[in-house]
Amino acid sequence: MKKFYRRLFMAVTALLLCAFSVHAQTQVSGKVTDAETGESLPGVSIQIKGTNRGTQTDAQGHYSIVGTTPTSVLIFSFLGKAPQEITVGNQSSIEVKLGDDHRTLNEAVVIGYGVQKKKDVTGSITTISSKDFQKGTIQTPDQLIVGKVAGVAITSNSGQPGVGSTIRIRGGSSLNASNDPLFVIDGVPLSGSTINGAPNPLALINPNDIESMTVLKDAAATAIYGSRASNGVIMITTKKGKSGAPKITFNTNIGVGKITKKVDVLDAAEYRQYVDSLGTPAQKALMGKASTDWQDQIYRTSISNDNNLSVAGALKNMPYRISANFTNQTGVLITDNLKRSFLGVNLNPSFFDNHLKVNISAKGVISKAHYANQQAIISAVQFDPTQPVYDSTSPFGGYFEWYTKDAATGAVTLNPNAPRNPVSLIRMQDNNSEVKRSYGNIEFDYKFHFLPELRANLNLGYDVSQGTGTTFVPADAAQQYTVGGQNNHFLQKMNNRVGEFYLNYVKTLPGIKSNINVLAGYGYYDNKTTNYNYASYNAKGEVIEGSEPKFPLDIPQNTLISYYGRLIYTFDDKYIFAGSIRTDGSSRFAPENRWGVFPSAALTWRINRENFLKDAKVLNDLKLRLSYGITGNQDGIANYSYMAIYSTSSNSSMYQFGNNWYNMQAPAAYDKNIKWEQTETYNAGVDFAFLDDRLRGSLDAYWKKTKNLLNTVPIPIGSNFSNQILTNVGNIENKGVELNLEAIPIEKGKFSWNVNFNLTLNQNKITNLTAVTDPSFVGNLTGGITGGTGQSIQIHSVGYNTFSYYVYKQVYDASGKPIEGVYEDLNKDGVINEKDMYRYKSPAPKVFLGFGTSFTYDRWVLSTSLRANLGNYMYNNVASNFGVRRNILNPLGLLNNSTTDIYNTNFFNNQYQSDYYVQNASFLRMDNLSIGYNFGSLFKNTAHLRLNASCQNVFVITKYKGLDPEISSGIDYNLYPRSRTFTLGANLEF
Repeated sequence: MKKFYRRLFMAVTALLLCAFSVHAQTQVSGKVTDAETGESLPGVSIQIKGTNRGTQTDAQGHYSIVGTTPTSVLIFSFLGKAPQEITVGNQSSIEVKLGDDHRTLNEAVVIGYGVQKKKDVTGSITTISSKDFQKGTIQTPDQLIVGKVAGVAITSNSGQPGVGSTIRIRGGSSLNASNDPLFVIDGVPLSGSTINGAPNPLALINPNDIESMTVLKDAAATAIYGSRASNGVIMITTKKGKSGAPKITFNTNIGVGKITKKVDVLDAAEYRQYVDSLGTPAQKALMGKASTDWQDQIYRTSISNDNNLSVAGALKNMPYRISANFTNQTGVLITDNLKRSFLGVNLNPSFFDNHLKVNISAKGVISKAHYANQQAIISAVQFDPTQPVYDSTSPFGGYFEWYTKDAATGAVTLNPNAPRNPVSLIRMQDNNSEVKRSYGNIEFDYKFHFLPELRANLNLGYDVSQGTGTTFVPADAAQQYTVGGQNNHFLQKMNNRVGEFYLNYVKTLPGIKSNINVLAGYGYYDNKTTNYNYASYNAKGEVIEGSEPKFPLDIPQNTLISYYGRLIYTFDDKYIFAGSIRTDGSSRFAPENRWGVFPSAALTWRINRENFLKDAKVLNDLKLRLSYGITGNQDGIANYSYMAIYSTSSNSSMYQFGNNWYNMQAPAAYDKNIKWEQTETYNAGVDFAFLDDRLRGSLDAYWKKTKNLLNTVPIPIGSNFSNQILTNVGNIENKGVELNLEAIPIEKGKFSWNVNFNLTLNQNKITNLTAVTDPSFVGNLTGGITGGTGQSIQIHSVGYNTFSYYVYKQVYDASGKPIEGVYEDLNKDGVINEKDMYRYKSPAPKVFLGFGTSFTYDRWVLSTSLRANLGNYMYNNVASNFGVRRNILNPLGLLNNSTTDIYNTNFFNNQYQSDYYVQNASFLRMDNLSIGYNFGSLFKNTAHLRLNASCQNVFVITKYKGLDPEISSGIDYNLYPRSRTFTLGANLEF
């Protein structure tokens, strides 16, 4: 009986325990939202810790999970968000807010033909997400990352609406070929060709459509792009749709801009005093009675407006995003205006149980612009401030001009040495353009059913555009008076096609602690342009004699064919080897020199995974990278440089046979053996992260050497050709150090503080320029300046920086003022001549820095970005051309203005080659200062609103005496000034 009761007791106890257990297991439900925006998060993973049970949030962020107990712990995780663990306790409803996870935001980075975990990257790569982009009125994609990436110098070419930038990644590697990086949008490489009617092809890309930008800097990262990657690669990833309910986003901003500085010239009172004290009676009589600030006459307050609307979501298994943009920006130069309309579609369906993924992208843009005559900028500096803008007796549209009128015949003669009225230059020219562009691709990515480790990827892309426009100047405008005005038209069409196919095999081999990633592919790139050649017409529509085109159109075309492969091998999650090879064939070279081979190899050691550091609590990441590779360059040279080309002579050079005159055909110099430039790159880098990733960064040292430079060199006299030829000769070296730092000094409660800093040291030097050693060869002159005839201020010389200034060393008096025409006899031969010229400084900074910081408190965000260039110099061509007495007291029947620098020099004649005009242009610039407020959820959680205000070009601190210390060419003349812009913006999401 005892056994029976014992068994009965155990059975009853077991039944009670089971009943209690079943009764204790409960259901928990709730909603997951974004901690920053308050919006719902679909697709969040919820798992009961220690079990295989879990679920996901639906399109509205709601979830429900069964089988929990009071001791159960729920793990909430979502890509890019910090995971949370919450004990259920007696709760049946749990609301969760997930914040950004700084450790995982950059976990996956885009590389050439794929994506790789950041911890496994072997090359020097930096990714900037939309969260960290520059704020304010942004017209082109390159402006989004100004000052954000070590080793990347981005200099806006001017303040004109939609204008481009000069972008240099780790210094320039070429003299005559392109130094611009390759841009890749959603896997499609852009041709880089300019489009007539658009100041910059990147201005035809909507910055608001960009999710992230990734910069590939060393050869390990870029060599997979071969000949197109000597100057680095910038990969643009556009925004895509996501699963869940449709999300409508509208953002708008309005900006007001005004120039902060004008060229410092004599005002009317100073000018009259100067002429009265030094001028002759005849010169004094030429002065007018007005007081005109010509720069005030041509500049205005600019207004810009940018509007973006997007709809993103998913239809079953097809995420989508449709976006539209309209931008209207007026320039600070009167009549300047740019209007841009943009429409983009991204579709990302998947088929066959996600084995086939299709990405479809199509973008279209129409840009309409009215361009002001920028010659007015320098004319406003030079024009006599005592003259009025308008003259009712003037035959030139009622504008004052320097001219004479014959008393007997009434014939009018413009003074050919005088500048034209700045206001007339703008108001009496109507220059309009319309550019249409469409680009996109369709990508098929198939994971084989029978071998899921193998993927096949086919990417077909296109980029087509058309630029058309007219320039009209009336017959009575002084700027075109001698030919009776102007009525010209241009038309250009471009058709660029891309086709790429690759196979990618990825396999993990746990038995030997290995992972292999193998890629092999083929690429076809065809770039075709059609230029329509039209004659020049006057305002009446009559053909201007001698302007008739020889051919109705030109159709330059070039084709590139590529084969490439890559292997990434990882052992024990600690040791990574990556090797790639690419061979490119270009139609720009003769068949025997057509193909170039570009390999790379890289090693990565994840030191923190070693046993001696595995348990280090402070250290989160420590990685050593070593790489070597070769890339090529053929961009920027003509399509047919290796072929014999004959040019038809002008009508002024004809030959007579009998009574008829014939144009002759003249041969141009060419090198049939011209071939690829090649850039060899070594890189050593360390990536590190400490204190739970709150301090992370990278340190890189690199050395680049370009050989077989595509260089223009002189050829012997008497060869029956021009005096120069493009060939392969010369070497350039760039070496430097880069530092990137990111930190979160404070992250507590509602307050957080983020800091980022980057520093770059770069040294550029030419090591060879000639095929044979020639001690007497001083170098190749470059950097043409305004003033004199055919003068250059820069030189390429062995042992010096590219574009070094080539000048005389100025002698100064006891008071520190330069003595006119007196220079140091550097070679001590008792004669001052060109043998005393020397290389002095260069436009390239020795150090450039970037700094950004943001403060977040509750719903407020305050952020700023600053940049500094150190060691860069500028040639002040405005002062050298106008800052002399001869310019003011012109002996040719007119008066001109001068810069105030004339008080310091008191030069009578121009001293163009004096190093006095090469001035220190180091600067500190605050690019942006912004503040934003997030209102969170509105209208019963159906909308979210953010407001922001920003100021761009806040201040510049510099010793440079000219208008702006930041000009990529290093020569300051006729610069369209950059404005300070105040912007108000709003972002509304439904």
